[in-house]
Amino acid sequence: MNATRDTLTLWRPVGPEELALIRESGMRAFPPRLPEQPIFYPVTTEEYAVKIARDWNVKASGSGFVTRFEVRRSFLAGYTVQAVGGVAHREYWIPAGDLPAFNDAIAGEIEVVREFR
Repeated sequence: MNATRDTLTLWRPVGPEELALIRESGMRAFPPRLPEQPIFYPVTTEEYAVKIARDWNVKASGSGFVTRFEVRRSFLAGYTVQAVGGVAHREYWIPAGDLPAFNDAIAGEIEVVREFR
């Protein structure tokens, strides 16, 4: 996958349950957030996604996956990148109610690029 002038590459660490729901969508959409999850947070680097998938998802569920996908820049223009815990930890905070529009802004398929057990 290569970002174009119109898209930006983002990553999302996921556990096995979320990955199953992504697969049910044909690798085209992220599932709705749970009530206790008001924010959807795709991250800006593969390294940050790897850290979360490896260090958090594996502990929580036995496996972690890194997904990669392209999002239209025109959609992301309405959101600010957030730095959380350091310069290398950057993510977008997409309110749960905006997730359907975010999914519509994904160009192409969501790919699994790393797996940890």
